This record gives sequence, C-alpha cells and structure tokens, in this order.
Amino acid sequence: MTERRTGPESGPLRLGTRRSKLAMAQSGQVADAVSRVTGRSVELVEITTYGDISRENLAQIGGTGVFVTALREALLRGEVDFAVHSLKDLPTAQPDDLALAAVPVREDARDVLVARDGLRFAELPDGARVGTGSPRRMAQLNAYARCHGMTIETAAIRGNVDTRIGYVRDGELDAVVLAAAGLSRIGRIDEVTEFLSVDMVLPAPGQGALAIECRAGRTAQDAALVAALAALDDPVTRAAVTAERSLLASLEAGCSAPVGALADLPPLSAPLERGDSQADGQIVKEMRLRGVVGTTDGSTLVQMSTTGPVPETHDQAMALGRELAAEMLAKGAAGLMGERAH
Repeated sequence: MTERRTGPESGPLRLGTRRSKLAMAQSGQVADAVSRVTGRSVELVEITTYGDISRENLAQIGGTGVFVTALREALLRGEVDFAVHSLKDLPTAQPDDLALAAVPVREDARDVLVARDGLRFAELPDGARVGTGSPRRMAQLNAYARCHGMTIETAAIRGNVDTRIGYVRDGELDAVVLAAAGLSRIGRIDEVTEFLSVDMVLPAPGQGALAIECRAGRTAQDAALVAALAALDDPVTRAAVTAERSLLASLEAGCSAPVGALADLPPLSAPLERGDSQADGQIVKEMRLRGVVGTTDGSTLVQMSTTGPVPETHDQAMALGRELAAEMLAKGAAGLMGERAH
C-alpha cells in the first residue's frame, strides 16, 4: 500500500484518473486548472477500474460506481490527493469521508449521432442499426422512431470512442450515439453528423459535467485542498446536476437505468442548442428540470418537467429533483425501470 504523504505542501498533487483516452484528456484539463489555482504541479496517476476491465454490458453489471470505486479507494488510502470523474458515473449518495470539492462549468450536455455517409437520424434507412450501451438512449431513440414512422434496431455496445465509431466505419452499424462532451474533450467533435436535440433525447443526469473529489478535510492539508479546489466550482452547473441527480435518487434508479434528466436555464439554453454563444447580460430567475423514464423498446415513456427559482442552496436543488420525481412516480415511472427500480 502506498503511504499517505504528510510532507510539505509544495510537492506535486496527485490526480487519480481512469486510463481511457477520454479520462486522461479531461483529467489533463482539470490538472492544468488545478495548477493555476494552487500554484502546484499536478501529476496524473492512472488507475484501472472494474468498469474498464469488465466486458459485460453496463446495465447488467449495474453501472452505478463501476468506474468510480477504485478511484475512491485510492483516495481514501492516500495514494492520490484528488480524483476526476465523469459526474454521470457517480452514485447519487456521497460518502461522508469524501468531498465533491468542485463541479466545473459544464460542457455540452447533449448526445450526438455519428452515422455513415454523414446521415442525420431522420435520414437513416428503415431497419438501421444504431449502437449505444445506454438503456436511456435506447428508450428515447426507439420512442422517437416510433412516433415518426421509422424502423430502427438499437444494438447494445461497449468500448471506448474509437471502438464505438469503428463499428460505423467498418459497416457493422449504421450509426452510434455518444456524448457530445466526450468527443469535444478528445478533439473529435467534427465526426458528429447530428447534435441530438434534448427535446428528442434527454441526456443522462450529470452528463457533460465533471466531478472533482477529494478527502473531506480529515487533516489541515485535506481541508486546504478542498478550499483551493472550490475555486473551480461553477454554482449554476452544481445546482443543475444536483437537481438532476436528486431526481435520479428519488426514482431509486441506478445510473444504468433508462432515466434522462436535464436542468437548464431556458432563456440561455435555446441559443446554446443552436450553436450560438451563450447570451450575455440576461438575468435568469428560473431553472427548468426535465425528466424521462421509458421502456427500452420505446413503447412507453413518462416525460415531465417542472420549473422553479434558480436554486441558491444544495437543499433547494435537491427539492427541485424530488418534486419532479414525485410527479413522475405518480404517472407510473417506477414500473418502467425494470430491475433497476427498487
């Protein structure tokens, strides 16, 4: 076991990260930001998680925590000083001995299509095979196709970005659906053939956001790091993802369940979806939270939304999620989550 460091605070900080190309890219970006706010160098410590080793479908192994547990264990053993996660991979319950020190400004939360011949979703041929490892995406894509007189077949896939796009390049699939943020972070956003509107496919709770996690102030050094990392926190992003994850938790669903959620600021969201820069100078007073649960074949969806004042506290953001979850459960959402519902 690596010994916990207790020496001077001028040495490099150790950032725990998964080994994938995407994880390394986003951790590298966070490392640069942390160096700027702390004045210390940051070294990446690569850690293999169960989700990286297993070839099973994420829905079968219960996606909650499979990419997170090994990183958290390394943190608690003192082998790393902080860790970077894709926030959508985090279980909704936060351990008492770990602090979610920062949620930086969110990247594009949307899903995207990478299809053969530059096709958009509506242009896919009848019977097109569309790959995704996400029951949430399957449910909404199948529902959209059903509503628009299309016939598609969703295929469960695993693997990194290269592997998934390779299925399209090799002709095994007509298209795959991926997260815009991931492609952007590894410099491959130009391979997207369509950005899928959130009216068509709501993203996973927390999609596009990163979580910077460290030990919860057990020592003076831990407390100082929590305080320093807080400089990278974006309050609006944190409020939005807290509401989304509260919805997920209140539905008692794991992160592999077919649940989509997005909290946004409506006056600012439409320009972003059109690809315009964020509107300047607008005073936004309300946050909208949308949620969806569906059967993976798309035959049944419960899709609802609520709007409230922009949350100013953690409890207010949590309440927004619980409120929408209660409405969705009243409409039968629990029955659509299969074995992922408890």
